[in-house]
Amino acid sequence: MPIRFDTDPRIVMTLDAGGTNLKFSAIRGNQLLAGPFSRPTEAHDLERCLANIVAGFEHIRASLPAPPAAISFAFPGPADYPHGIVTNENNLPAFRHGVALGPMLADRFGIPTFLNNDGDLFVYGEAIAGFLPFVNTLLEQAGSPKRYRNLFGITLGTGLGGGIVVDGELLIGDNSAAGEVWLLRDKLDPRMNAEEGASIRAVRRVYARAAGMAFEQAPEPKDIFEIGLGRAPGNAAAACEAFRQMGEVAGDAVAQALTLVDGLVVVGGGISAAHPLFLPALVDAMNGVFEREGQPMPRLIPRVFNIEDAEQRETFLRGLAREIAVPGSSRKVVYDPLQRTAVGISRLGTSEAVSIGAYAYALHRLG
Repeated sequence: MPIRFDTDPRIVMTLDAGGTNLKFSAIRGNQLLAGPFSRPTEAHDLERCLANIVAGFEHIRASLPAPPAAISFAFPGPADYPHGIVTNENNLPAFRHGVALGPMLADRFGIPTFLNNDGDLFVYGEAIAGFLPFVNTLLEQAGSPKRYRNLFGITLGTGLGGGIVVDGELLIGDNSAAGEVWLLRDKLDPRMNAEEGASIRAVRRVYARAAGMAFEQAPEPKDIFEIGLGRAPGNAAAACEAFRQMGEVAGDAVAQALTLVDGLVVVGGGISAAHPLFLPALVDAMNGVFEREGQPMPRLIPRVFNIEDAEQRETFLRGLAREIAVPGSSRKVVYDPLQRTAVGISRLGTSEAVSIGAYAYALHRLG
């Protein structure tokens, strides 16, 4: 029998770990039970980092109404996630030689401990309680027979993360490396990987170049977004171009992934709040064309709709459903020839989606 995550009484302590902060919480029945509570990562000092992780979980455990069933958390890779060993030397230099973090916490707290990638858990959370059920509910309310079962997602922030859920199952891969969209090529500079064109540093770099300033002088993306909207002083044209280019690079990478996944697409991460300036370009890139013998050929089989745009949302929900006759019979069946997908922003918020994904992953492993 499938697990009902929304009614399961077990409590799972979760952590969304980043290079700067550790965000702790506890989840029961897909709802936040305790937290979020933050401590600094101390990414360059292993002893202090591990002490902060233990102290954070102890703080959460002390506030719970019942003992937790497991610990489940997101940690930046590379890592051997099934065995709970972190080897990240980019965002977390203290872990460069490999640290058995999962086994350490299992020993310390005496409960099963699960470790996974933050991009994977973000998409899993959105598939369970966020974007995927949101879109399917909209389709049901619109009277459409179409439903979606697969979800691909990206997170835009310090880096470009990704994750895949197929028919309700999180796709991890044999090397814990499924959904690594950041390693696809950068459409605008094929010498580079997509993360160099779709991340915080990419937005700052393009803004600096277009505005004629040094990279070190470029504002943060949240400030560039305000400039692009005309709500803060600065070069508005450069700001809009910075986000447009990010959307184009991210959209091309997502299109490559969607040729294999064929599902909905959700976008999260710290830069996702700037979606009015990049989501149209992302969708346009996905709806782009190749050229074959001088003739345009669609980039993807399904047509892509921006669910955040009211007009596109209406067209997506309506579809082209009609009745057609069954040959040799008086019976008719409903047929919708519009093959389509939708792209939208996280419905839970990135950190909450990661927590719910971690919660669901732990219950799935516990059975």
